[in-house]
Amino acid sequence: MIEVRNPRTGQNDWSFEPASDAELDAEAASLRNAQRDWAAQPVEARIAVLRRWGEQVEASSGALLASLTHDTGRVAESHAELNLFRGTLARWLRDAPAQLAADDERPSAVESIKLAGQLVPYALVGIISPWNFPFGLSVIDAIPALLAGSAVLVKPSEVTPRFIEPLRATIEAVPELAKVLRYVRGDGRVGAAMIERVDMVVFTGSVATGRKVGEAAARNFIPAFLELGGKDPAIVLAGADLDRASSALVWGSTANAGQACQSIERIYVQRVLHDDFVARLAEKLRRLKLAFPGPGDGEIGPVIFERQIETLRAQLEDAKAKGAVAVTGGALQVHGGGTYLPPTLLTKVDHTMQVMTEETFGPILPVMAFDTVDQAVSLANDSLFGLSAAVFAGSEAEAESVARRLDAGAVSINDSTLTAVVADGEKMSFKLSGLGGSRMGPTSIRRFLRQKLLIKSRGTGAQPWWYRALS
Repeated sequence: MIEVRNPRTGQNDWSFEPASDAELDAEAASLRNAQRDWAAQPVEARIAVLRRWGEQVEASSGALLASLTHDTGRVAESHAELNLFRGTLARWLRDAPAQLAADDERPSAVESIKLAGQLVPYALVGIISPWNFPFGLSVIDAIPALLAGSAVLVKPSEVTPRFIEPLRATIEAVPELAKVLRYVRGDGRVGAAMIERVDMVVFTGSVATGRKVGEAAARNFIPAFLELGGKDPAIVLAGADLDRASSALVWGSTANAGQACQSIERIYVQRVLHDDFVARLAEKLRRLKLAFPGPGDGEIGPVIFERQIETLRAQLEDAKAKGAVAVTGGALQVHGGGTYLPPTLLTKVDHTMQVMTEETFGPILPVMAFDTVDQAVSLANDSLFGLSAAVFAGSEAEAESVARRLDAGAVSINDSTLTAVVADGEKMSFKLSGLGGSRMGPTSIRRFLRQKLLIKSRGTGAQPWWYRALS
């Protein structure tokens, strides 16, 4: 049995038995058998099935919200997960037909040859989703995979598994969907075993685990799409609207208590602005409250994953030992058994500190001054990560010119963390932040499809590449 910790009490108050190898074998076989008929249907039929699922999720939204709140200890972000489901579903119900349309026949550059395309879905897609947004970050890939014609097996994090039961009830209420979408409970062992049984894998999580997933996928000769960690920088240039920048960065750094890969985790501000900017940040951060005693009583929820507590503690201790100053927050607190970190603004930081170079996943805002734009770009790019970034300047053109120099898959201009709210733009992760095609944008559904080419030879006579002796 796997014990599950309640992030608000610090106590293990739930447990489950992970899926066995025999159960995974049975699930994979069943899904593969059903996938053939699922893929054979027109996309409009699959759309109708997923639309009915959306209705079931709406009818069960109360139970889902309650379980997600129990899993994660926070409320607003649980509502955001449901909104992510709604938005993802609506977008793909609208966009899938155009993206899945068969290629028209076209002439080849070779005379007498015509070409046509066929899109063939991967039969069984495996999805391994993380603990910070356990529902939203599973369906964001499951929905387009299903519409593409794949069957889907999802293994959410063992840290936040309570939502699976009410979600399964919504799936089982739509029998056609229940044949091609399954959620299984388990830890890393189950995830590794699942990779052995699927045709492609989509993983969201840490770089360390993502590397293992990628290596396992390579051994099995299947594609892996990896959405990994970040150490997102923000650059604030002279001329920027400091009130706007500070409000945007407070949200971008502390939403979900900083437990998001696209959180802003380091801020570089032009030296002439530094003191004023820090004062504005501090004043706004002090307005935020811990979500205690109730999960809706404040903006900053508890640390969800127990191991993350030690990461936050270690980074704070390392920074302070090397001269960093905590203007706000600075120490973990225990309330009702749950562990919280008040929003923590650090100054006098540099790149010798873990908090400036390693993923934090917590509400810590380290602020470092720079003198020139070239220096700011160099500092922002001095990272093993390249997920996303933000630039604030006096004009959109100035911010864009800096954004184009950053090694990141998406850059928010005069705002922060826009990848959390914008899903219709394609982006790819740089460096260790990920591998594979974009999960966003209209063509991202094609990750779940193989391109087959039909090469049609037209004509009645001998072809010039045949043996002349046969002419």
